[in-house]
Amino acid sequence: MQTPDQLRELFRMQKALNERIGVVTDTMDEAEKTKWVLNYCRAMSQEMAELTDSVPWKWWAKYQKFDEQNARVEVVDLFHFLISIAQVLGMSADDVFQAYVKKNEVNFKRQESGYTQKDHDDSKHI
Repeated sequence: MQTPDQLRELFRMQKALNERIGVVTDTMDEAEKTKWVLNYCRAMSQEMAELTDSVPWKWWAKYQKFDEQNARVEVVDLFHFLISIAQVLGMSADDVFQAYVKKNEVNFKRQESGYTQKDHDDSKHI
């Protein structure tokens, strides 16, 4: 049995979940896209706060413990919303993969050059 492409499978699963709760990204106009990107960004901000709370960041509070299991759940929650944003923007798993590869190359070039100055054109091809 062939293993399914994992990123494509995540995108398929997220599309099904979003449609089940009434969010259909395929037919959104610009106003709906704007609304849902903002909704997902806000949700991701909350998930980031929950991830932060999994780590003992309060240096004055001695009772805190690192909750690695919860941190993992919050990372997965972030993926749900990040994939949803990609889908709102019309990106497939393949689109995300290709953009990631290109942006990773840009990031390596930035590191090789010392990245002392922002080049606003180095990511326009992505």
